[in-house]
Amino acid sequence: MGEMKDADAIGEVGNPVCGDLMYIYIKVEEKNGAEIIKDISFQTFGCAAAIATSSMITELAKGKTLDDAMKISRSDVANSLDGLPPIKLHCSNLAADGLQYAIKKYRESKK
Repeated sequence: MGEMKDADAIGEVGNPVCGDLMYIYIKVEEKNGAEIIKDISFQTFGCAAAIATSSMITELAKGKTLDDAMKISRSDVANSLDGLPPIKLHCSNLAADGLQYAIKKYRESKK
């Protein structure tokens, strides 16, 4: 948890309805021709569910290739937390979206 000062990319997402705001930071390492998430952290301003989903996305993504991390779905996040109340499912959306935005920004920076 916390800001990563030397992040390779940051995915920023928010939900104006509930006020949640997430930053997903990634550090990528190239290894044997694959891009691996070497480190990942988050800063989340929001409810407990938003913080939990942010933390879970870091657990699910660390050590994965960028291609595999892009496949982590909203339901993967919610299921890894043994489900979320229906009113809090949007939090898993934010976490998965934040990771995907960070990966997209990283890839754009490499072009």
